[in-house]
Amino acid sequence: MGDCATCQYLSAIVMRGLRAGRAVEIEGLGTFYPDPELGVRFEPRLRPQVFVAYVKEDEAQASRLYTDLAAAGFNPWMDVCKLLPGQNWPRAIETALETSDFFLACFSTNSVHKKGGFQAEIRYALDCARRLPLDEIFIVPVRLDDCPMPRSISQEFQYIDLFPDPERGLARLFATLRQEFDRRKALPRIPPARQ
Repeated sequence: MGDCATCQYLSAIVMRGLRAGRAVEIEGLGTFYPDPELGVRFEPRLRPQVFVAYVKEDEAQASRLYTDLAAAGFNPWMDVCKLLPGQNWPRAIETALETSDFFLACFSTNSVHKKGGFQAEIRYALDCARRLPLDEIFIVPVRLDDCPMPRSISQEFQYIDLFPDPERGLARLFATLRQEFDRRKALPRIPPARQ
């Protein structure tokens, strides 16, 4: 699909949602809202997007973390909250991970030895992190309980405990994310070199 055709297709999807009275979010860009006075209102994505990775057994704790992140002014991304019916979920997860400002890996006794999607998401996040400047914080491991941390993670990344005092852990997490996001915004952006 050419650039013009893509824009027309995207525009049609946005307009269809707005006519139905729904907000339409475009990952990494922002959200279009129906507005009775303006017709359409666009809010660019200004809040840091935080990808929440977890195993199914920890969904309740991950959902609480998602809610706490949103209440603290972040834009959390969690599969059960963001994936649409019929959506190509592996590609949607990769796209969300690639466009996120931070990746939270929720470790627990349920997740450390489990095979599957959680481990694949961590590996993909590690690949994404390799393309970033060395001093940029992207992967933030959090422990939901007193589980052993995988050696490959604990040797490279400082983690945050969200137990036994969740409020203290969340305060530390939010402060870290805000400080890093503010630091990035203050850096001059150098365009990538042409090849």
